[in-house]
Amino acid sequence: MLTEQDTRLLGTPQPSQEHQDGLAVTVLIPAHNEEATIEPAIASLWEQERRPDQIVVVADNCSDRTVELALGAGAQVLETIDNTDKKAGGLNQALDLLLPGSGEQDNFMIMDADTALVPEFLDTAMSRLATDPDLGAVGGLFFGEPGGGLVGALQRNEYTRYQRDLALNERKVMVLSGTASVFRAQALRAVATARGDVLPGRHGQVYDTLAMTEDNELTVALKTLGYQMVSPAECRNVTEVMTDWKSLWRQRERWQRGAIENLRVYGWTPTTRKYWGQQLGIAYGVLSLQLFFLLLIMTMLSVSSFAFYPFWIGVSLVFVIERVVTVWPAGWKARLIAAPLVIEIFYDIFIQAVFVKSVYDAIRRKDAGWNYVPREA
Repeated sequence: MLTEQDTRLLGTPQPSQEHQDGLAVTVLIPAHNEEATIEPAIASLWEQERRPDQIVVVADNCSDRTVELALGAGAQVLETIDNTDKKAGGLNQALDLLLPGSGEQDNFMIMDADTALVPEFLDTAMSRLATDPDLGAVGGLFFGEPGGGLVGALQRNEYTRYQRDLALNERKVMVLSGTASVFRAQALRAVATARGDVLPGRHGQVYDTLAMTEDNELTVALKTLGYQMVSPAECRNVTEVMTDWKSLWRQRERWQRGAIENLRVYGWTPTTRKYWGQQLGIAYGVLSLQLFFLLLIMTMLSVSSFAFYPFWIGVSLVFVIERVVTVWPAGWKARLIAAPLVIEIFYDIFIQAVFVKSVYDAIRRKDAGWNYVPREA
């Protein structure tokens, strides 16, 4: 773990804690101008049923009050030096200091600065790691924060359905959420050692700085090395939603393009087969929806009058019920948005358009850029 003797580390360390399981966890929060959200994020950590042993905010090229507010909230701060690799580069600098001094009992949580955890998150994650030696990581289930109008509501519905599916099978983890996930130190060391040989990236670094979506790439890396992972239903967190269509497009384009590029780098392996299948499934969904609309238009143009058939009304009701039931825990607003179908169909078309554009740009090898959304303090 980092110590106060490290001259780059600002702030006062917390008193050492002893846990029955003998495990320790340090939380790393990468932050670039996050003065609007850093205090609530740190507060949610201090409110954990099992408090972290250390909280370190990795401040990367901050020009606002992020460092000041983080120190005031009781965290320690590590400021990056000459980092040009954004989030992955900042985390690599911190882990370069952390990993050499860590032992088998040490673990690290990587948590976004715009995320807040439920109180039982860390206790659940550490209990899983203590009782299952085969686990290399425990991922969080993220839900959207309030606000954002219709755009925000549609994202919350999407996240609710995704987390519902994952909660039904907590080991069906495709991505260890970048919002909040806990890793064994030995698993991260194994990744750093395998870089440049078994895994892509620079030898000795945990994160591949060329990956557009570092959380997706790290998940594939850990699975390639044989590590197992879970995302328990108790490990919930609330994270930001995009508040306009342009920001949402940029976010999803980076996510989708990053997933495609990771598959390009890793190729076809036993680990990536499911990920290739996932992308093919999305492509099939795009084609199916467009064929449906084509059939609908052709039908409307070829008939002189409309008739309602009980069978097709029943089929439509099944779809409505499915959409409403799968967002039921999110409240009545979520159900009202889901019930008409047409609103969420439009959202599906939007997401599918992002997929098509991402595939096209990947073929052209166009730079996807970075999606940073500033927030008001």
